[in-house]
Order: sequence, then C-alpha cells, then structure tokens
Amino acid sequence: MEDAAKDYAAGFAAGVSTVIVGHPFDTVKVKLQTQNTEVNTVRYRNAAHCILLILKSEGLKGFYKGASSSFVGVALESSVLFGAYSQMRSALQGREGGEPELFSIVPAAAVGGACISMILCPTELVKCRLQVQVSGGGTSSVCAQRYDGPLDCLRKTIKTNGVKGVFRGGFSTMLRECTGNSFFFTTYEFSRHRMLRALECLDDVNSETHSWKRYLRGQSHSKIMMEGAVDTLSGGLAGMVFWAVVFPFDVAKTRIQTALDPGSSRNPFHNLRMIHGELGMRGLYAGLGPTLARAFPANAAAMVTWELTAKLLGVRRKEH
Repeated sequence: MEDAAKDYAAGFAAGVSTVIVGHPFDTVKVKLQTQNTEVNTVRYRNAAHCILLILKSEGLKGFYKGASSSFVGVALESSVLFGAYSQMRSALQGREGGEPELFSIVPAAAVGGACISMILCPTELVKCRLQVQVSGGGTSSVCAQRYDGPLDCLRKTIKTNGVKGVFRGGFSTMLRECTGNSFFFTTYEFSRHRMLRALECLDDVNSETHSWKRYLRGQSHSKIMMEGAVDTLSGGLAGMVFWAVVFPFDVAKTRIQTALDPGSSRNPFHNLRMIHGELGMRGLYAGLGPTLARAFPANAAAMVTWELTAKLLGVRRKEH
C-alpha cells in the first residue's frame, strides 16, 4: 500500500511538470484544430502565424488559458496513470527489472489510459473551450457563452447541458488514451532499457584503461545525469510516438468538445469522416506540428520527474 501511494505521488509530480512545459504548445494546437469553424472563424496560415496572433491579441498569458484546469486535471491524470500502470505492470510481470515485456506493458498502459479518461474528458473540455475563447468578449465567433474562468465554464456547461455535458467527447478521449498510452509506455520502456544497457556495456569496455571512465564510475552525480539524459530522450521519443499515432482522435475530440450545437455528433469516426471530407488528410493532422514540438519537452520533463521522484521515494525499479 505504501509503495502504491508513492507511485501515485510520483505520477502527480510528473503531471505538474508536464503542464508547466507543455501548455503553451497545447493552446496553439487547440487553436489550429478549431480554426475555420463556428467556434473559431480565424484562419491561420501555420503554427507560427497562430503564435503571432496570440501574442498580438492576448500577450504571453494567452498561451496559458485554461492552465488552471490543466494543472488539476493533468496532475490527477498523471497520478492515476502512472500509479495504475506501475501497479498493474508489477502484478503482471511478477518481478522487478529484466527485459521489458509487452504482455505486461500494453495491458497495464491500456487500463491506465481507460482509468484516466474519466478525469481527462471534463478537464479537457473546459480547457479547450477556454482556449478557443478570445479576450474581449465571446469566443472567436458567435459562441453563445462567455466564460470567466474554468469554474464558470464548468457551471455554465452543467446548467446548459447537464452533468453529461462535461463528459462530451468521452469515447474519443478513451480511444486516444488507451491506444496512445500503449504505444507510449512500450516505446519508453524498451528505448530506456536499451539505452541503459548500451551505456552499461560502454562503461565496461576497457574500463581499466580509461581514466575518464574510472572517474565517472566513482561519481554518483554523473550516473544520475546519464540516467537523466536517457529518461529525457526516452520520454521525449515516447511522447512523439503517442501523438503521431493517435492525433486524428484528438482532432475529433477537440471538434466534439468545442461544438456549439449540443446535438451534434459525438461519434469520433463520423467526425473524422466529416473533417476528411472538408479538409482532407491535412485536416486530420491540423496542429500536429506544435503538438510534436510540445510532445518532446513536455514528456521528457514528465518522465525525468517521474523517475527522479520515484527514486527519491524509493520505489522505482532497476531496469538494467
């Protein structure tokens, strides 16, 4: 029970670091995904143009719209995801360390993704609706609601559409999280394991004849730095793989959650067909650039924080 609490605490810390690093990129992504719709009539030439318009109309604070709901949502989400993943993987694999195993990683990641969908859906709905809203009144076009903050958005959504309204886009969120996290943790665990093994082998080769290797072996802080570099690369790569695989589901989710008509389709596959019919493949990947730009630093920060926090708490396994 104590180890489980530590797993969840490490995940919470990872979530906080994710928002700090990644939220500005996420704002740009949401703006691009909702451009040229009834909720956002602005048409952006590219991500750079979107960034310039945000800076011009709203300043730096415009990049952190909806961040307060993200801090709560992402921190809780990360706590549940990493905690559930760690506990289930440990139960399935039945031992610490050794070669990563797909049969334990994939189901553990998928279950973790399903668990967090119920947390992510309402917090992302609030975040997305605040992100497409511009300063000075209304949203980018004719939105019937003007939100004064996350709580006001939540209150008005429940008043207008009931409690079920805050779970709009839930199926799309679950598809994204179950699929994406299976790819994420598989990429992370295998790439981290291989890189750590490679460093270990490199350190063993002719170690007695290289003074710099003898020096590094005696410096615990150097080992921590090398492991941190591995966690950075593995986490960043895993984050990019996550989004490259599931991005169309995220586009559909964003459209569903920011739609002005509460009666519009919530079926992600129907929305994907509509988007493809209107904009082609380009529409299915609108905002992918800033998302991938965000994915590497945000997920690198998350995984470094996760590994370091868990190690400080004494719960992270040795993989090599």
